Amino acid sequence: MATVNAMGKLCPEPVIMTKAEIEKGANEITVSVDNDIAVSNVTRLLQGKGYTVELTRVPDSQERRLTAKKSSSGQVTPDKPRDELLAILIAHDVLGGDDKALGEVLMKAFLGCISKLSRRPAVMAFMNEGVKLVLPESSALSYIQELEKMGTKILVCGTCTTHFNITDKVAVGTISNMFEIMEMVTGADNTLIF
Repeated sequence: MATVNAMGKLCPEPVIMTKAEIEKGANEITVSVDNDIAVSNVTRLLQGKGYTVELTRVPDSQERRLTAKKSSSGQVTPDKPRDELLAILIAHDVLGGDDKALGEVLMKAFLGCISKLSRRPAVMAFMNEGVKLVLPESSALSYIQELEKMGTKILVCGTCTTHFNITDKVAVGTISNMFEIMEMVTGADNTLIF
């Protein structure tokens, strides 16, 4: 059994460490992490690679232990999202220059237009100040929620939400990591960055 000690590591490092063991051909992997974002990200990676995952919390410790076994069914979720044509990476909560009020109006209009297009993005990733767009008080939140309901995968940078202390306030999407976001964005045929 392969063992990954990712205690004290912030995402995407636990994901990268786990992926290295998967690539070595490990059929069973135990991963130790100490935060919920890492639990979520590593679990998604393992399940996507065909592993069944069991979570155990170690008493009197911050440690969360993920025990994974390769599924005998051999079914694996592909790394690339379905019908991946367009990816959008949003790193700002406003669109444009120095006028924040105008930038907020433009970003809301931009996201509203995307939700009405016939060719919607397969994935939208929110990083840096862009993560503020997925909060309940965001004027653009309803458009992002609509896109998710229509099948767009919404990824939200966990490092960024932790930095802004807003992880528990995220109202749409999946808390993710740099590695998963980069796999999705670089796997698209076309990528827009804002």
